Amino acid sequence: MRRARGLGAGLCACVSPPTPVLRATTYFVTMIVFVRFNSSHGFPVEVDSDTSIFQLKEVVAKRQGVPADQLHVIFAGKELRNDLTLQNCDLEQQSMVHVVQRAQRNDQKGDEANQNNPGPSRKGPGREPESLTRVDLSSSILPAYSIGLAVILDNEDKDASHKAGDSDIPTYNSFYVFCKGVCQSIQPGKLRVRCSTCKQATLTLDQGPSCWDDVLIPNRMSGICHSLDCDGIGAEFYFKCGAHPTSANETSVALNLITTNSRKISCITCTDVRNPVLVFQCIHRHVICLDCFHLYCVTRLNDRQFIHDPMLGYSLPCVAGCPDSLIKELHHFRILGEEQYNRYQSYGAEEWVLQMGGVLCPSPGCGAGLLPEPGVRKITCEPSNGLGCGERH
Repeated sequence: MRRARGLGAGLCACVSPPTPVLRATTYFVTMIVFVRFNSSHGFPVEVDSDTSIFQLKEVVAKRQGVPADQLHVIFAGKELRNDLTLQNCDLEQQSMVHVVQRAQRNDQKGDEANQNNPGPSRKGPGREPESLTRVDLSSSILPAYSIGLAVILDNEDKDASHKAGDSDIPTYNSFYVFCKGVCQSIQPGKLRVRCSTCKQATLTLDQGPSCWDDVLIPNRMSGICHSLDCDGIGAEFYFKCGAHPTSANETSVALNLITTNSRKISCITCTDVRNPVLVFQCIHRHVICLDCFHLYCVTRLNDRQFIHDPMLGYSLPCVAGCPDSLIKELHHFRILGEEQYNRYQSYGAEEWVLQMGGVLCPSPGCGAGLLPEPGVRKITCEPSNGLGCGERH
């Protein structure tokens, strides 16, 4: 029992112990960041996700024996401000950052790359480029609306609630790639940029890309390279697999037709709203979900109906039959999976042999391509590179 004060003489009240105040606790992750100093050697630095860029500079400066105020941290086409944390900059575990040493000078590079508040790479109108880790190019390839897309439906009475179910949409990813390394499959990707002259990721962009042409066409975008003795201004974009840590030289193939379905466009065949989707580059920008695209490819492969293009090889057009819509990056057919993709490659080789006037070996289980000499009626299926049965036909 405690006597309450200020409630009047002789008045008592029971006062409960004060309720403990619950405070939100922020947890920071210990991570490894690989630092490449002056584009020469790299070394790992152990930091927390709340470590500031200036603190990272201090660690590098102490290791290299240089002044911290002469260091500039560059990541994904942007010079990082001192007050930002690694978490703010979207730096993931085992990310690679470039740190360049540059004494403060009055020339163009030193004047434009301000230490404490770096803005756009060049003076003049424009805005500071957004981090490449947040760029979304889906609006540059998706159609503006979905009316009239479902042109080849077998059943238009699909469950509408299933069509627009947001719970079916997976985690957002900006880019998709075919990982040629560890994964050997289609994975979320990371967009990066380097100087087209010295090939170092020390270039800061004037402005970020706004469409796929900006990314796919070399030197379409410009910036300033901060590598020593390099005056490059052309930007060269490349992709890395986002499913695992990658080395400096490990790149992946950009699948520019696969994108986040940010406008929730219905699939042209099943009418479901799925994510991600593939957008055919026809005049209508028809959208197809990846499951339906897989079925489309397998069906055309079974019917041997891939289309041969002299420049591309064997490809497929828009599922609606639109003209001038062949898929140009054939790695999109990796969505078939390893077994079916091997069938696709064999199909291409077989069709080439037949168009060259050759034949396929009729022996069961063989099927090797044979190119007999003109007028020759008998030919031996010579074993070579694991193909050929040795039979004479």
